[in-house]
Amino acid sequence: MDGATVRKLLAELIGSFIFFFVGAGSIITNRFTMPPEGGGGAVGLVGIALAHGLILAVMISALGHISGGHFNPAVTVGILVGRKIAPLLAVYYIVAQLLGGILAGLALRLIFPESAWGPAHLGALDVARDANGVPLIGFAQGVALEALLTFFLVWAVYATAVDPRAARIAGFGIGLTVVADILVGGPLTGAAMNPARTFGPALVAGYLPPEHLIYWIGPLLGGAVAGWLYPYLFLRTPDVAAPAPARELKSDRGGR
Repeated sequence: MDGATVRKLLAELIGSFIFFFVGAGSIITNRFTMPPEGGGGAVGLVGIALAHGLILAVMISALGHISGGHFNPAVTVGILVGRKIAPLLAVYYIVAQLLGGILAGLALRLIFPESAWGPAHLGALDVARDANGVPLIGFAQGVALEALLTFFLVWAVYATAVDPRAARIAGFGIGLTVVADILVGGPLTGAAMNPARTFGPALVAGYLPPEHLIYWIGPLLGGAVAGWLYPYLFLRTPDVAAPAPARELKSDRGGR
């Protein structure tokens, strides 16, 4: 493994760690500040959405020129389907992202008291449930929602970062897509759009709900479809230079 590859993997690990630490941390803080008599926490849905979107935008801007700033296995799969990254490098990316998620979960567990992270399961995501613990959304519906939200995200990655005609607003555009997606899907599935974001904190918290597969199947499916459809529709035209099949990520200047 050469030095350039090592730097890309370090960028993916560090960016994923910071992204997940802030995102999951906002959920812990929100849960911890809920009043005993009931009601919302100090952060709220909008705050949680902004925490995820803003830190992602910063990490893409800070590290996108090194690794492409995926920080998400679903994005890496979408980029792989579009043939913008070599398969072996994509596997390395996903391992680095999962490790970043686990480290973020460990850091949150060390820093926050258990009275804070315990009820929030370290910010791990789960489907909404009623007072009896019955899911408010079915498994198939959850997969479909996560797939659609991730499709929007990976579409934004291609449109703002991968496409050679795109304006240099990748961090801004992709971060805002995450904010919008969480505002839509947050109350139902948490709007993960990212298997590593869900897996790392859940593993450290020892909390893997029965619906956990929603957060793998949906995002990977949505990312793959976007990774196939956008290049097919918009990168095969004569005004776009065709990239080499194994070329590593035209989106080195952006991406989630």
